[in-house]
Amino acid sequence: MDTSQVTAFYEMAILILLAAGVGYLGLLLRQPLVVAFIAVGVLAGPDVLGLVRSTEFIETLSQISIAVLLFLVGLKLDVGLVRSLGRVAVATGLGQVTFTALIGFGICLALGIDPLTSVYVAIALTFSSTIIIVKLLSDKQEIGALHGKIALGFLIVQDIFVVLAMVTLSAIGVGVGDDGAAGNGGGGLADVGLVLLGGVVMVGLVVLFIRHAADRLLRPMSRSPELLVIFAVGWAAGLAALGDVLGFGKELGGLLAGVSLASTPYREAIGSRLASLRDFLLLFFFINLGATLELGSLGDQIWPALVLSLFVLVGNPLIVLAIMGAMGYRKRTGFLAGLTVAQISEFSLIFMAMGISIGHAAPEAMGLVTLVGLVTIAVSVYMITWSHKLYALCEPLLGIFERSGAGAAEEAGVAADAGRHDVILFGLGRYGRQIGQRLRDRGLRVLGVDFDPEALEAWRALGMPALFGDATDPEFVAHLPLEGVRAVVSAVPRDKGALTESDPQLTLLEGLATARFQGRACLSVHGGRDGDLLRARGADVILRPFEDAADQAVRRIVEP
Repeated sequence: MDTSQVTAFYEMAILILLAAGVGYLGLLLRQPLVVAFIAVGVLAGPDVLGLVRSTEFIETLSQISIAVLLFLVGLKLDVGLVRSLGRVAVATGLGQVTFTALIGFGICLALGIDPLTSVYVAIALTFSSTIIIVKLLSDKQEIGALHGKIALGFLIVQDIFVVLAMVTLSAIGVGVGDDGAAGNGGGGLADVGLVLLGGVVMVGLVVLFIRHAADRLLRPMSRSPELLVIFAVGWAAGLAALGDVLGFGKELGGLLAGVSLASTPYREAIGSRLASLRDFLLLFFFINLGATLELGSLGDQIWPALVLSLFVLVGNPLIVLAIMGAMGYRKRTGFLAGLTVAQISEFSLIFMAMGISIGHAAPEAMGLVTLVGLVTIAVSVYMITWSHKLYALCEPLLGIFERSGAGAAEEAGVAADAGRHDVILFGLGRYGRQIGQRLRDRGLRVLGVDFDPEALEAWRALGMPALFGDATDPEFVAHLPLEGVRAVVSAVPRDKGALTESDPQLTLLEGLATARFQGRACLSVHGGRDGDLLRARGADVILRPFEDAADQAVRRIVEP
């Protein structure tokens, strides 16, 4: 066996083991893999451990990782999903991107960065990490909350902006020579024309593929999940290679590959199965990035990186908070949604790499953006994790972001109900809806409360009044129409994981006590000593869904 192949194998083994070790350390610190991978890239680079020798092999894997990453972005951009984006998601997404880019550009100029590099850095600051945000919101069980749905909406808007930015870069790169100078004369214009023609042809082929071949091709493949994954990776790499041949870059080719499969029913299956592969391949992008960083030059970037990091960590959330406040949302919703953009993305580094390869951005800008990424991602994880406690600390200062009558936007579509209610029911999932329907059948007037817009729609479809609200929001509980209410029932799951801050049952009890509620508090638990704890804190009735259902089942089984 060739000595170089043996060396490359040993090198890959060491790098992957190093990534596993650093990733485990990051897990203990509750940091996402992106931070660990950036750290591995720096550690493996020439200025620390110097482990990277097989640069061509690692660069190839790095390019495949970008193609797969952009393929997964394209996979989310089906026409139906884009059309379904709400007004607040579009307005907040476009507003955040615009204001972050403009203010970031001004800060970069003030820090002495040249104008063209400032443009690239400012645009890089507008991207937020969908991977990290979705993971954190899912862990906190807030992905279905209003602020979670709004955050996902403007993340899609950001993804579309990423696409447009990279398409623009690809078009600009066509007219740039190897020396970084723009092409002049008819040759340059002819090259641009050929690339645009190739792009139109490729988009046309993708449209024909979507309409006539995608479903037919994937239907038989779907019987074998392994084959579906292999095809998806091959399709992403193949169209990325075709895009490179036609001159508009591997990035746009990989993106079009994802778009071509986005409208198929197999989109979710492909996306979920490729997520782990994407994370593994991204390791090599960051290793390749670390191999090109010169740590000696990073010392000069620390001060600009701290200034820009502070802007991303504080400025981005304030921009979102201001936009949502102007649209009539409460400060709490705007604050929680705003925290999700308090970091930059892996796309920020890819975008900067493209700008540097074209010759527009100064090479040292990559070190600057990398430092900003490390700081903002690491800090924002804790900000999102402890978002409710952070809101409690900042709440007295946020009044300027909430206009009079705030909350109307959050309760849009809720029919006004001037009558009184006998029962207020929190949690409109399967268990809660069954309780509500049975109470209504007994002649009781039930007001449903949930933070999941889909659950609210299902509840209203039954012809019952509803409010958007969260049991963990003391401010909301304090303003409930409690006069004349006989019982407040909570069918909200009492799940407290590593990242779940607030106990909805205890928070609801405290809110009811503060409001001096005189009716009965009926709370659901899943067993253990939770019921005893809640009774000690003032609960009147403890509902045990599984135990109660089992008791009813046994009675029906043994009774004649």
